Amino acid sequence: MGHPRDQDLPHYTYEDYVQWEGRWELIDGIPYAMTPAPSIEHQAISNNISWLLKDLLAECEECRALLPVDWKIDEDTVVQPDNLVICHHEAGAYLSKAPVLIFEILAKSTASKDKNSKFNLYEKEGVRHYVIVDPGEQLAKVYSLREGKYIKVVDATDERCDFDLGKCRINFDFSKIWA
Repeated sequence: MGHPRDQDLPHYTYEDYVQWEGRWELIDGIPYAMTPAPSIEHQAISNNISWLLKDLLAECEECRALLPVDWKIDEDTVVQPDNLVICHHEAGAYLSKAPVLIFEILAKSTASKDKNSKFNLYEKEGVRHYVIVDPGEQLAKVYSLREGKYIKVVDATDERCDFDLGKCRINFDFSKIWA
């Protein structure tokens, strides 16, 4: 059971979320502002990841790389991963199924959420691979799901890493992402 004061906190839903201005995420009914906007370095790394994924997935007819898009997990949880790969068809305003690969790029304002809340959320939701990218350290921590738990595969700086996406496999070169 939660803290007695938790009952006093507002609990928001997707219906509330869609009315808010600016960029937000909603985790277990708690809103998180996605401000300030990502830094130039953050955007450059995200852009590099996006280009690499697009190139690596060019031959795969099932999988595609996306930039931040709403992933509605349930009525009180909506997140926007920095970079992601889906290997299923989605046609609505948001994703309804788990991506197979997610990259989150750390920023001071989001680091704790990315390392903790989102780590646990993505693990629980069955995201096959989760990569936490630290621009300051030029380090990417790569986790893969094994029997329902994330296991660290590699701390990558200039390493290559194989990702089994189910429908296809890609070999990602981390040396090419740094701004």
